[in-house]
Amino acid sequence: MRHRILLSAIALCATVAASPAEVVNVIPNGFAVKHAMTIQASSEKVYTALTGKVGSWWNPEHTYSHDSRNLSIDARPGGCFCEKLDNGGGVEHMKVVLAWPGRMLRMTGALGPLQGSGLAGSMTWKLTAATGATGAAGATSLEFSYSAGGYMQGGFEKIAPAVDAVLGEQLTRLKAFVETGKPAAK
Repeated sequence: MRHRILLSAIALCATVAASPAEVVNVIPNGFAVKHAMTIQASSEKVYTALTGKVGSWWNPEHTYSHDSRNLSIDARPGGCFCEKLDNGGGVEHMKVVLAWPGRMLRMTGALGPLQGSGLAGSMTWKLTAATGATGAAGATSLEFSYSAGGYMQGGFEKIAPAVDAVLGEQLTRLKAFVETGKPAAK
């Protein structure tokens, strides 16, 4: 029995170590997701695309207006990750709490369907120079995390994997946009 448990633990660790994305924790009052990837561009170029060109790579299916060109990130403390809506309307998706060009962007807030619940969230985009086998000279290692907690009717078990998938898609689109100029491979 001990042998079987040890083998299961080793297999789980190997799977987690190889996985660039995962829901790292789900508890009754919250969840956390993490993603990691290497982008073949400088951290300054990645940060500029992340903050200044969000409307070029974010999937429009995951916006209220269905037009990602309505998105913007005002990359300064107190700035808004916002979306313009029809008739002068708008939505604040998140608030910028840390803007460190070429290094890190941190925002707080609840995204999409999470906004309708009593939740708080924190999203961090950490950029560092990629080293060794992870990328060529001038490449950037992106570590992404998002955690949300509070009250949500029905709990977090079902929504956490969906949030993880949507955010993972956005990171993949950012990487493609920075590397090829297009948000999705065609």
